[in-house]
Amino acid sequence: MTESTELKRSDARRNRDAIVAAALDALTESPDASLNAIAKRAGVANATLYRHFPTREELVLATYQHEVSNLVDAAGLLLQEQAPIEALRSWVERLARYAVTKHGLADALRKATSPGSDLSSTDTYDAIVAALDRLLQANISAGTLRPGLNADDVILALAGLWQLHPASDWSAQAERIYDIVLSGLQRSN
Repeated sequence: MTESTELKRSDARRNRDAIVAAALDALTESPDASLNAIAKRAGVANATLYRHFPTREELVLATYQHEVSNLVDAAGLLLQEQAPIEALRSWVERLARYAVTKHGLADALRKATSPGSDLSSTDTYDAIVAALDRLLQANISAGTLRPGLNADDVILALAGLWQLHPASDWSAQAERIYDIVLSGLQRSN
């Protein structure tokens, strides 16, 4: 591969990432954000946006899937960087941010998806629960959480995060919800 080809590919990756980041912000603010406004926000030409995402549906789905991937991947990364209990707290903060983002993207997702589309809520849910389970098991092994916890039950206990509104002081409320749930998960002495 030539240096010129490699440079083009890295530019294309950078443009795609900028478009997805701009789409996340714009669609969270307004599900009706135009593709032109998203391209402008990303600092790319309309043609560049359409080259990466020929349809609005493809852009909305890519944005959502990017957010899910970031959340799921964060579990392992946080466990490498932090003690298990701190990794769990950091991950739940990201889960809250994801919930707020999904709330903001919900209308755009509904408009962009149709029956039979690529978006499977079961796959998304399963991936998120598996990431949470990884964090729970690390904490159980470390002795910080009681044994026998089920990630499906814990995600239901954290369901209040999906009620957070992007325009509220959601971060502080998410922390209070997490503290309540964590107190029920901790190992009793």
